[in-house]
Amino acid sequence: MTGGGGTSDSRPDGSANGRPEGRSGVSTEGSTGDRRAKAALFLLCCTAAGIAPHGLPPLLRLVPALILAMVLGGYSFRTVLRPAARGVVAEADGLAAAAEGEQPLDLPLLDVVVAARDEQAVITRLVERIMALRYPTERLLLWVVDDGSEDRTPDLLRDLQAQYPQLRVLNRPRNAGGGKSGALNLVLPQLQGRWLLVLDADADLQVDLLQRLLPWAERGQWGAVQLRKAVANAQVNLLTQAQAMEMAFDAIIQLGRLAGGGVAELRGNGQLLRRDAVLACGGFNEATVTDDLDLSFRLLLERQPIAVLWDPPVQEEAVLSLRALWRQRQRWAEGGLQRFFDYGPALLSDRLGSRQKLDLLCFFLLQYVMPVMAAADLIGVLLTGTSPTMWPFSIVALGLSALAILIGCRRPVEGPALPVMTPQAVVLGMVYLVHWFVVIPWVTLRMALLPKRLVWAKTLHLGEQAHAEGDGELAGLEAMADQLAVDGEADLATEAGQA
Repeated sequence: MTGGGGTSDSRPDGSANGRPEGRSGVSTEGSTGDRRAKAALFLLCCTAAGIAPHGLPPLLRLVPALILAMVLGGYSFRTVLRPAARGVVAEADGLAAAAEGEQPLDLPLLDVVVAARDEQAVITRLVERIMALRYPTERLLLWVVDDGSEDRTPDLLRDLQAQYPQLRVLNRPRNAGGGKSGALNLVLPQLQGRWLLVLDADADLQVDLLQRLLPWAERGQWGAVQLRKAVANAQVNLLTQAQAMEMAFDAIIQLGRLAGGGVAELRGNGQLLRRDAVLACGGFNEATVTDDLDLSFRLLLERQPIAVLWDPPVQEEAVLSLRALWRQRQRWAEGGLQRFFDYGPALLSDRLGSRQKLDLLCFFLLQYVMPVMAAADLIGVLLTGTSPTMWPFSIVALGLSALAILIGCRRPVEGPALPVMTPQAVVLGMVYLVHWFVVIPWVTLRMALLPKRLVWAKTLHLGEQAHAEGDGELAGLEAMADQLAVDGEADLATEAGQA
């Protein structure tokens, strides 16, 4: 195979221990060791804030939650409905809508990068999809890092290399460490294009996406562009339908934050990155479980703007079972919270503007503080026998989330159709989002009490089987996916312990 083996020590900047440092001096070297203490302090403060109102006189107990609901609710309402947000969407749609069949002569060289581990169900389909994209053959390279696969993935890649000259394959031992970040760091020094497009192995792109995306990204002078994530198997069950609504909700929120001078973030799959911007950040951080969220903050601190593009989207599989969702969301929550611990002082510095700081503060309070305070509020109910105090804040947050789902799912889209917005669908979306009120407090408690353990638990991809319908067949697929995920997580936990 083309390329060579590597370990997590192969990094573009030569940094040790997978803790990159960019030109601005932002480093996680001193912060990863005390995440547990920071998590404990965060948990203590949120718990105290959630329980404290129960000690107030009855007429004052709801005042803190009402103030939070008005301040953060007002900010969120403007984010969802801000007219400028619609302008950003319209601008993105207009700039991306190149005439079909028109082939610009100055398209840049592009590297498409995929980190693959045990992806025999989807890897052939992915390579064929990339090779079928409408883009000059001589300006497109596909790099697949086989990350210690133990299934038929290496054999399939070997056959595909013989068929497609643009395919480059690198190999890593299974215990190389660093997770997806380690795989991306291995290939980063060998890339040749100005841009790299990072995809998951289950990704699907429209054939004209690249010839529409790259000129728009070049004109916008972005450091990175995140494509809207669309769920390809939304019709399988209520859980995948809810995840499709969540992805539309997330894209609308991101566009609204960006329109208000706030911060947009990467989402892993379908992220177009300018190579020099990534190198300026020191590559991908191997000391995090969410490379995309971590890189988002480091790009922000390097003053490299991130754009969000509604259409065309990148399609991906949603997880099929609650067990798989629970594992996935724990990883997302841990990585999301850990980056605030790692980069907190830098985020408060003059590297960020006032609107960016306000946006991050509101996001942090809504995404992480509110769920932990809500859990502490329940503890206060049990300890004091008083009524809950956080419900005004929680109701406003869930109501605005439902509004964002409604707006997002009613927008015209390319790619898979979004769920039809009936009252039942809106209720499903609201009930589904309540899972964050369980995931965030649990992950915070675990981070505060247990020793740091990096586990890069991958999401298993089932390919065409993920679109299966029928209760019997679906139950079998869910059981298979759960078992594969458990096995994979055990392997990665061992890897993390050895790293």
